[in-house]
Amino acid sequence: MIANAPQDAGRALSRRSACLALAGLGAMALTGAAHAGPKRDSRPNIVVIVLDDVGFSDLGAFGSEIRTPAIDQLARDGVRYNRFDSKAVCTPTRAALLTGRNPQTVRMADLPAAKVDPSDLTRDRGELPRNAQTIAQVLQRSGYRTYGFGKWHLAPEDEDGSPGRNASWPLQRGFGSFYGFFLGWTDQYRPALIEGNRTIPTPTSPGYHFSVDITDRAIAAMQPSGGDAAPRFIYLAYGAGHSPIQVPKSYIDAYRGVYEKGWEALRGERLARMKRIGIVPANTALAPRSPSDRLWEDLSAAEKAVFARFMATYAGFLTHTDEQIGRLVAHLKATGQYDNTLFVLLSDNGAASEAGQKGFFEKLYRPNTLTPEQMLARLDELGTGKTQAEYPRPWAMASVTPFRRYKVWPYLGGVRTPLIVTWPRVIRDGGAIRRQYVDTVDIAPTLAEVGGARFPRKLNGVAEIPVAGKSILPTLRSATAPAARTVQYFELRGNRAITQGKWRGVAIHAPGTDFAGDRWQLFDTEADFSEATDLAELHPAKLEELKRLWWREARKYSTPALAEMPERFRSRERFDDSPDRAGPATPASN
Repeated sequence: MIANAPQDAGRALSRRSACLALAGLGAMALTGAAHAGPKRDSRPNIVVIVLDDVGFSDLGAFGSEIRTPAIDQLARDGVRYNRFDSKAVCTPTRAALLTGRNPQTVRMADLPAAKVDPSDLTRDRGELPRNAQTIAQVLQRSGYRTYGFGKWHLAPEDEDGSPGRNASWPLQRGFGSFYGFFLGWTDQYRPALIEGNRTIPTPTSPGYHFSVDITDRAIAAMQPSGGDAAPRFIYLAYGAGHSPIQVPKSYIDAYRGVYEKGWEALRGERLARMKRIGIVPANTALAPRSPSDRLWEDLSAAEKAVFARFMATYAGFLTHTDEQIGRLVAHLKATGQYDNTLFVLLSDNGAASEAGQKGFFEKLYRPNTLTPEQMLARLDELGTGKTQAEYPRPWAMASVTPFRRYKVWPYLGGVRTPLIVTWPRVIRDGGAIRRQYVDTVDIAPTLAEVGGARFPRKLNGVAEIPVAGKSILPTLRSATAPAARTVQYFELRGNRAITQGKWRGVAIHAPGTDFAGDRWQLFDTEADFSEATDLAELHPAKLEELKRLWWREARKYSTPALAEMPERFRSRERFDDSPDRAGPATPASN
């Protein structure tokens, strides 16, 4: 609660009671404490688990052959949303996730700034405004203990944590404590770490792995404490499955022989499985493959052996991460906290495409100059600390089955990701699939409502940027509850999309050309779940309506409404089917 504000405290208490009533707990859990002495706050713990670069079909509960039993159990105890949209790249998604606003509105249209230009008040400033409270700040003020573990990537690169140069660091954005890494990726065996407002030495313990480390710390944060009745908010942002794909060899070996069939065969198998479990409609077709992606049958024997091992390493990395999530769940069950813990598990964007047709082997974001035979001779180094690898791009196409394209693209392959929400005390139809549309901006308002809190309209005399998201809490209880939204606009690096109910318009932009000349495509995602068929020529009037709607939404949420991608991304992003073009290495890469 905000100190010295009894009216606000009373309203917060009413909201909290309403939330408890929704959960079937009743308001007596709060009022009874006055007669029975100190009692644990009955609001639920909240655990947000963010996976990185994990595609729509990469989890067992969404049709994958990758073994994720702990995540699958969360799905059986909760609900899966099959129409959840991210922002197609990590930082904008995380900005929307934590603030409930569109990333352009909070000046995070793309990755954080290398160095902030104080005169830049546009969408591309690369720094969160002070008057855009995060969900951590909202919950912290309402009495939650707030912990962050894992990837941050929401602060300008030149901030070092020192006084005056840490405004965007986690502790200044609502987290009581934070342990993880600052930029877009880190080595899983030798991570570059921050704790609180300082950098700390890289761990040197034998057998160290970052995913294990942050899970240990999350478990410690959830230890019941006799003198601390406050509920916990845990933000657990794993490095997996972002490159470098690094995991002990036993996890890789568990997938020996699985991926030698190739990426086209894997897409077909996953789609069939997805249809059987109902995560996609029975009439779903595979969207067209990217023309520049190589066919498996055209690879040499050495390439097939190496590329299969790349994917086995990625799969093992996810299974290892799932094992860590299972440890946290087991702890919550053992301590009686599981039933009244709300889990939200999602991926920040579609599968990674940046490694091109050869993959990254030794180093990230650097051209792979090794021949297939040279990589084959060093195959056992994949997944170890000797390599910082990423799988070849066509595996990303399989990871986002049944969609087209991948991370950073405006098609559903870049945007649509898994979402699992579990709250055993509230959800009565565990294992169900929710088909309501959800956008990343809707998560934070949902968590605020669950926590009996709300985003302020004004704080310390300063107006807050309005929250764009809407709570999806009713959909946890009912498969027939209306979706929180039917309209959502998208823009990233000059490429655009607009959703209106079942309709989705998508435009790809060639940098440096007139935006008016962009070619738009139109998809009916109710009849065509995967965006396989362009209907622009059949429904020109509808497409024109969607274009006008895009401009209305963009002018509402973005200043300016549309702009070319920042110069620093133009050398490495190609939104066409020209040959691979590797850009400069950058530790801030998404």
